[in-house]
Amino acid sequence: MSHDVSGLTMLGRSTAQPNSPEEAVLERVPNPHPGTHYVARFTAPEFTSLCPITAQPDFAHLVIDYIPGEWLVESKSLKLYLTSFRNHGAFHEACTIDIAKRLVELLEPAWLRIGGYWYPRGGIPIDVFWQTGAPPAGAWIPDQGVPPYRGRG
Repeated sequence: MSHDVSGLTMLGRSTAQPNSPEEAVLERVPNPHPGTHYVARFTAPEFTSLCPITAQPDFAHLVIDYIPGEWLVESKSLKLYLTSFRNHGAFHEACTIDIAKRLVELLEPAWLRIGGYWYPRGGIPIDVFWQTGAPPAGAWIPDQGVPPYRGRG
């Protein structure tokens, strides 16, 4: 089993915040249990980006679930990547799907899904969901645990 992390550039080092998602570097490490179908979950309850038209801030609760193949995403690089969106102008759908597709390209997971639970803009919450396909048979996929928006109700 390989735990070679010699190629990592951020973990354990002082790292500048990237200015944009395009500049952000996502890194990966070997999966210590390749072939075992388990779910790794990352939750970002304070994700922020900007409306591409008004430049007003948008906020979301992101939940990323994936079943690793040969690779895991290195969590510090993921945190820096996600925070690089705070000055990035894009619609909710673009942010959510761009994050998922970049992770799929990097990791080549057995399965990945993302739930983007966006707080209301103009009185309407916009939630965005995507997955790579059906999860492998027998994998336990927990509910994402984010209730639908209820306002003051």
